[in-house]
Amino acid sequence: MKKFIIAICLVLILIITVFSIRFIIGGPEDTWLCQNGQWVKHGSPKDPAPTTGCQKEAQDNSQEEKIIVKKPQPNQAVNSPIEISGQARGFWYFEATFPLQLLDLQGNIISSYYAQAQGDWMTEEFVPFTASLEFDVTTQQPATLILKKDNPSGLPEYEDQITIPVILMPSDTMTVKVYFNNSNLDPEYSCNKVFAVERKIKKTVVVGRAALEELLKGVTEEEKNQGYITSINQGVKIQSLKIENGVAYVDFNQQLQYQVGGSCRVAAISAQITETLKQFPTVDSVVISVDGKTEDILQP
Repeated sequence: MKKFIIAICLVLILIITVFSIRFIIGGPEDTWLCQNGQWVKHGSPKDPAPTTGCQKEAQDNSQEEKIIVKKPQPNQAVNSPIEISGQARGFWYFEATFPLQLLDLQGNIISSYYAQAQGDWMTEEFVPFTASLEFDVTTQQPATLILKKDNPSGLPEYEDQITIPVILMPSDTMTVKVYFNNSNLDPEYSCNKVFAVERKIKKTVVVGRAALEELLKGVTEEEKNQGYITSINQGVKIQSLKIENGVAYVDFNQQLQYQVGGSCRVAAISAQITETLKQFPTVDSVVISVDGKTEDILQP
């Protein structure tokens, strides 16, 4: 009798152990699982098959198979410019690009541009892409990044897109203008006719001085290729700058007029400095000096 009771106990322990292991490893036994867009019975669920949800999941998976975004991630805080990268099927592109849009909560376009394929896009396979999207906001705010399938036909049945929520962060940079002569825009070279180019600088309260510092750096290689030229010597230093009653008084070292000859070059130097400072609403006119002297400077 004692042996029989022991045997019964051992059988019960074995049964309990088997069911425990099955529960831990196998998970819920009586439920419905979504597989390949269809609800599949698992075990003996008491409830009927769900009527919604599985098809939506299948559509989401299909969307992921068309385009995969690595950067930015959903709800990521981003600074300008947003660096965007990932991979998309070849049919997502047209002429190796597809459009991007950045929208605010009201649906207004903050910025737009194109992503560029980083390989042969004439394929059904995934092709890497990169993009850089600039924006300018003064406060932190939510926005939506939209990556659109390029659709040259314009037909709605070929439209497709994915959306990524992001948090736009205020930029720690600002844009100023600096002025140069340009041999392409002014072939006859009018000396005092100058044209603006934009420069990104760190935010500062002394924005007038910062703009002049950018001017004194001269033209970049890209600007030079576009025909921009400067008449200001290298090594020129700003010794002081003050603005009073709409007049900007700016003083430079002697390098400003070192070996400067000809009335045309003198006029160009003056125009570059004057227009760069007059971009600011607090400046109506400019007085240029060298070592504190305003007379007999920048003589042709």
